[in-house]
Amino acid sequence: MQVADPVAEPDDAQGVRCGDVVLCALLSELDWQETIMLSWERSRLRKAAGRYAAHGWPVRPGAFLTARHAVGHARQRRFHCGTPGCPTVACHPTGLPVTFGEEAAAALWQEHPYTVLLPTGYAFDVLEVPAALGRATLLADGFEAARGPVAVAPGERWMFLVLPGHGLLPELSAHPGVLLHGQDSWVPAPPSPQFGGRVRWELPPDAHSWKPAEPYAVQALMLDAIGAGPPSTAVRRTAWRAVA
Repeated sequence: MQVADPVAEPDDAQGVRCGDVVLCALLSELDWQETIMLSWERSRLRKAAGRYAAHGWPVRPGAFLTARHAVGHARQRRFHCGTPGCPTVACHPTGLPVTFGEEAAAALWQEHPYTVLLPTGYAFDVLEVPAALGRATLLADGFEAARGPVAVAPGERWMFLVLPGHGLLPELSAHPGVLLHGQDSWVPAPPSPQFGGRVRWELPPDAHSWKPAEPYAVQALMLDAIGAGPPSTAVRRTAWRAVA
């Protein structure tokens, strides 16, 4: 017959052995601090989602970045969507719907600090490109006529919001790292946290009356930057390559 060990240390709710009173107190303090930060984060993201929706942009709650105590008291960061057993660690949509209204958006962000996702193919598509190409496009002489909102995600991915329903030019689609987000896709919106930092606006939407850019004008500037544009732009291409 096996007798229970009277001095066995009980596990806490997170699977951490709490025989050390000081350690348990420290973990409780960390949990309290995390709760406060999540509440602040939820308020900030809720405000952003409502602002986007108020200007006619669709928004969708994405999994939110959190941390949990793991074996050995380490903390594992991942995106939590609320689906039990979800294997996806990176940013991804939740099961909550796309919404177009400010009040509906505020209600969806009432409980958790969901990442703000912008579904594409509705109010805009998104051209996602590497940082060097994004900077070159933004600094090009012709971008004034093609201006639109531009966001930057951690990992140096630049996202140009353009009018929806237009394809990617063949010369540009062959360039590594260039993606077009259209129908049934999405991008994370500022100020959503990601691994490595937050999404931010390089050119905010209110600077352009919340209007996306003309897609082929932006693509033409990108082709010029990578060397597939008209020969007359060779000087600018050389300058960009020197900087990049």
